[in-house]
Amino acid sequence: MNDRGQGSDRPTTRFLTGMIAGALIASLPILAAALSATDSPGVPEWQDGLARTMQWIWRNLGFSLPVFAIVLALYAASLRRLRRALSSSASPDQVRQADQISDVWISLFFGVGVIWTAIGMRGALVEALTGGGSGGVEVLTRMVDGGILLALSTTIFGGIGGYLMRVWKAIRLGAALARYYERESGRDLAALRASVSDIQRHLGSATPPEAARS
Repeated sequence: MNDRGQGSDRPTTRFLTGMIAGALIASLPILAAALSATDSPGVPEWQDGLARTMQWIWRNLGFSLPVFAIVLALYAASLRRLRRALSSSASPDQVRQADQISDVWISLFFGVGVIWTAIGMRGALVEALTGGGSGGVEVLTRMVDGGILLALSTTIFGGIGGYLMRVWKAIRLGAALARYYERESGRDLAALRASVSDIQRHLGSATPPEAARS
C-alpha cells in the first residue's frame, strides 16, 4: 500500500515542481526588462512599451513578484489535487487536507503582501532618515526610492489577489465541496442510526434473568 501511495504522489510532485519552475522562469523576463534600458536605438516601439510596462511592474512589486508567483502556482496545484480528490471519491481526510492546504496558500498570498509592506515601509523610513537634505520633496523622493511604492503596491496586489483566489475556488469547487460534505454528513448520520438500531435490537432480544429462572 505504501508503494502505491508513493507512486500516486510522484505525478503530483512532478507537477508541483514544474509549476514552481514555470513561475520562476516567467518572472525572469520581467527582471531582465527591468534591469535593461528602454531607450536603446533600434528597439521597436511595442518592445519598448513592453519593457516600460515590465519595469513599472518590477518597480512596484520588486522581489515579491516571484514569491507571489510561487504561491499562486502552489495554489493552482492544490486546487487540482482537491478537484481530483472530489472526482475520485477520496477519503474525507484527504479531501479536508486538500481543502485546508488551498486555504493556506490563499492566506499566504495575503501574508506575502503584508510582509513586503513591512519591508517597503522599513526601507522607505530608513532611506528618509539617513539621506541628506531636509526638503519635503527630497524626503518624499527618498521614501519613494526607498520602497514606499513597494509597500503600497504589494498590499494592494496581495489583497486583491487573495480575494480573487477565494472567489475562484468558490466558483470552481464550492458546489462540489458542499455536496461532498453534505453527503459525508449524511453517511455519518446513517451509520449512527444503524448503530442505535443494532443496540436496540440487541437489548430487545436479550432474555431477562427472571424469565430464564422461571
